[in-house]
Amino acid sequence: MDISVTNTVQQRYGAGAEEREAALCCPVDYDARYLEAIPAEVIERDYGCGDPSRYVGEGETVLDLGSGSGKVCFIAAQKTGPKGRVIGIDMTPEMLDLARRSAAPVAERIGYANVEFRRGNIEDLASDPARIDAWLADHPVTSAGDMAGAQTELERMRREQPLVADDSIDLIVSNCVLNLVSDDKKRQLFAEMFRVLKVGGRIAVSDIVSDEPSPEHLKNDPELWSGCVSGAFQEHAFLAMLEEVGFHGITFDKFDERPWRVVEGIEYRAVTVLAWKGKQGPCIEGNQAVIYRGPWKTVEDDDGHVYRRGQRMAVCEKTWRLLNAEPYRQSIIPLPPHRPVVDGGVFDCSRPVLRDPSETKQGSPRLTTEAAAACCDIDGGCC
Repeated sequence: MDISVTNTVQQRYGAGAEEREAALCCPVDYDARYLEAIPAEVIERDYGCGDPSRYVGEGETVLDLGSGSGKVCFIAAQKTGPKGRVIGIDMTPEMLDLARRSAAPVAERIGYANVEFRRGNIEDLASDPARIDAWLADHPVTSAGDMAGAQTELERMRREQPLVADDSIDLIVSNCVLNLVSDDKKRQLFAEMFRVLKVGGRIAVSDIVSDEPSPEHLKNDPELWSGCVSGAFQEHAFLAMLEEVGFHGITFDKFDERPWRVVEGIEYRAVTVLAWKGKQGPCIEGNQAVIYRGPWKTVEDDDGHVYRRGQRMAVCEKTWRLLNAEPYRQSIIPLPPHRPVVDGGVFDCSRPVLRDPSETKQGSPRLTTEAAAACCDIDGGCC
């Protein structure tokens, strides 16, 4: 993607903040309860292809990448409640102005203020443009030596005063914006998302994907790129890049049957992708096991663990914790250890191992019990 495409994105969304452009969005239904507190101009200037706000939980810290007019942020503010916090990041001055001037009336209507909007590039959540501008105003660059000093200071600010801090976010949402990032910065974008999430945090991003890779001549078309078409991720590549930077539990939660656009035979459709952070860490023995419920005969998780339907598969403490949370817990039967393990040492996760039932029995190992009374009929026969 060349500089003309980047400029077109900025200009098109700047204009979209002043007057609605229908070509920038897909039809999306939002919960009407949350729209009542939001100014009409915010709703009219919103562009997206899904509703990632529906994944927001009470009390969470939410980051909206490419927050635009602020619509998703203002919905998230109501869902996370007064104990939560919402941060919107956008690079378009006109969109930021609209969102910021709308924050006060929204706060007045819902009874609390928990939203802030920051200027920044979503693929670089460490650099704070406002802080950089302030420093450069006091330290103008007029020579090569000045430039070297400025680079050193900018790196220090990225480390010590980032736009969004490490491990600070519960949920990242985004609505049809990730595809606007240039291909050479998409991996950096995902790595930055991973960096700022807390362990156990997650993403819920609505975006456009293609069934085939977009050819270069489409990528170099400023109108197609800024219109959320030719910059779209190829569907498998989207998930593979999330896996590459460390996410797990990666899921297409929404996958539109009908494409939004078809260009030169390539289908572009709206999806919503979920993914989690937290599979990293040591594997410690805890004598836990899980049974995979099915329906598949065998499945493999993002750490390479294999689960065979109906069998008591041994897992480490870390994997046990992950499998008892979303998005896995509906697919497994957890089997805690019969006796807690104080120091189980390292668990070898490199190969599938069955857990002996004696390690996960409830009560004393190998104890024979009579059938519970509730399971027997009045004649004494068991059901």
